[in-house]
Amino acid sequence: MEPSTQRLVFKAGEEIFAEDDAPTTAFLIEAGRVVVSTIQHGERRELGELAAGALLGEMAVIDSAPRSASAHAICDCVLIAIDRNQFAERLAAADPVVRALLMSQLTRYRSALATLTGDVREHALTTSADDAGAIDKIRLESELRGALEHDELEVRLQPLLHIASNRVAGYEALVRWQHPQRGQVSPNEFIRLAEETSLIIPVGDYVLARVCDMLAELRKRGREPLPFIALNVSARQLDDPTLVDRMLAQLKARGLPPDRLEVEITESLVFNQAQIAALLERCHAAGMLVALDDFGTGYSNLGPVLSLDFDRIKLDQGFTRAIHTPRGFALVSAITAMVKALGCEMIAEGVEQPEQLEALRQLGCDYAQGWLVGKPVSLREVLEGA
Repeated sequence: MEPSTQRLVFKAGEEIFAEDDAPTTAFLIEAGRVVVSTIQHGERRELGELAAGALLGEMAVIDSAPRSASAHAICDCVLIAIDRNQFAERLAAADPVVRALLMSQLTRYRSALATLTGDVREHALTTSADDAGAIDKIRLESELRGALEHDELEVRLQPLLHIASNRVAGYEALVRWQHPQRGQVSPNEFIRLAEETSLIIPVGDYVLARVCDMLAELRKRGREPLPFIALNVSARQLDDPTLVDRMLAQLKARGLPPDRLEVEITESLVFNQAQIAALLERCHAAGMLVALDDFGTGYSNLGPVLSLDFDRIKLDQGFTRAIHTPRGFALVSAITAMVKALGCEMIAEGVEQPEQLEALRQLGCDYAQGWLVGKPVSLREVLEGA
């Protein structure tokens, strides 16, 4: 082997690495051909040939196991050495599910190779806590698909109180999942999982259909005026150009007025202002209202509020909890005045105490949401309480 700047040159027939060597590096074959072989029942057996552009020896580097085969240059070869830390850094930053799938493939490969060579040593890979969590995520994703197919997700409604009239004027739709074995699965867990995959689109459509069914049932039961229901929209859904069309189609199929469906967008999603502006224009043209959710969280920036024409702004519950303090009251007062000046309505989240509701009433806040007003309940409970 002769080094040439950052490249390694191997002559024809020269050994690149041997079986059971420590996996110090992997290689990218830049030129030439390499044969990979192993010893089977005392005889050498070729496992395959690799040519320019292929990776060599990367599996042992990934799982830190001794080399399970040998490699020799068939002709003069030029190889680029790849430090194991390059793989380690990328694996650490990779999606845990992808990493778990890769390690699973390595396990099967080593088991098959051990059977082929008659190697009786244990080749099973240990499973890290991260990999175990990734496998559990794969399982949960599969079960979530099943829950969608069998209508196992439940949409619950949390009331929004119109403070001036002291009546429930609308609801926020919140999806819940009662797993047959796990019990109640946290929305933070399965919604985050859905957002990591394409599942958020069918989950969103599922909730949309249920919300429209609920509105139709409320109208059938004589709820006048018909309340609005707010629907949360994720980043992946915003990327779907047919989102508003599907919403309008569901409403039209049931003869529902578009202004009874409100779209909620979390403050953290408004950095793509052109995308949000286009959505606002489509919704307003159809008569649908759009609310900015979680205003005042860690992503706070007044720019989007000034440039984007939201109809309602939902104040994060952290401000509501601090309203009993002089500084908290002053801050909520200033935000309320700003929202009014922008021509928007304000919804205060996290209202749990009568004193908080009274302070919001004094400040002229439009709506209150929280456990004092009501917890998320089923449509049946809404109808029974009407």
